Amino acid sequence: MPIQCIALDLDQTTLDGEGRLSPGNRRALEYAIARGVHIVIASGRAFASLPRDVIAVPGIEYAITSNGAAVYHVPTGTRLHSYAMTPESVRRILELVEEEPVVCEAFVDGTAYAHDAYVADPVGFGATSQAVRYIQSTRHPEADITGFIRRHIDRLDSLDLIVREETDKRRIWARLAETVPDIYITSSVRQLIEISHRDAGKHSGVRFVAEQLHLSPADVAAFGDGDNDADMLSYVGCGIAMANASPACLAAADHVTLDHREDGVAHGIYHILKL
Repeated sequence: MPIQCIALDLDQTTLDGEGRLSPGNRRALEYAIARGVHIVIASGRAFASLPRDVIAVPGIEYAITSNGAAVYHVPTGTRLHSYAMTPESVRRILELVEEEPVVCEAFVDGTAYAHDAYVADPVGFGATSQAVRYIQSTRHPEADITGFIRRHIDRLDSLDLIVREETDKRRIWARLAETVPDIYITSSVRQLIEISHRDAGKHSGVRFVAEQLHLSPADVAAFGDGDNDADMLSYVGCGIAMANASPACLAAADHVTLDHREDGVAHGIYHILKL
């Protein structure tokens, strides 16, 4: 059966090197939509952080956000499904990292909040220079981010821990996995540990959307580049990694397309739809 639904990661996948939707990728999305294919955003971003040039494409119906913690109907902005983190897991995470060299960002009701020092100087906390504009335009700064998290402890879509050193990241990740049982842990970029409810993950969001559309995983294709895309690529019938993808993402994929700066999504869409 031909592909009837395509799930798209955004950063380093559908978006170009400037974080924009290129004309070539936009034409490919419009081509697929005109063919009756359902286009689904599948991102680690919060809903309010999704780029306008993507969600404004007519015909894009669903957005899987915060690594599968919430699914939205794009035209209306309605939240259709969500997995809030449990208050107990959030308390345990905060206790575990209290003395660790990390700062936090929190996703609440589709909006991103972050420690004000990180928003002021993302590069100083390990972000790339290319990510500065995105971080500063989408994060609401909080001087006491831990206090903010505690005040919203029953409304958290997900948490990110921002870690400068890879050795610290591996150690903290291992401690979280060992001591906090009801969480899903992943990472899209080097300096982040991304945490949500154990039933989240982009693959979970794709499953929800496919059920809404009465489709099987075999009817779905997905594009991604990061470790947080690997489960999604494994779940669908046709998983496509970008040439710039991480080793884990490449290992999960059925196919590899061009780099995100070379309209790899467009190249892959035309291939699977047999243009």
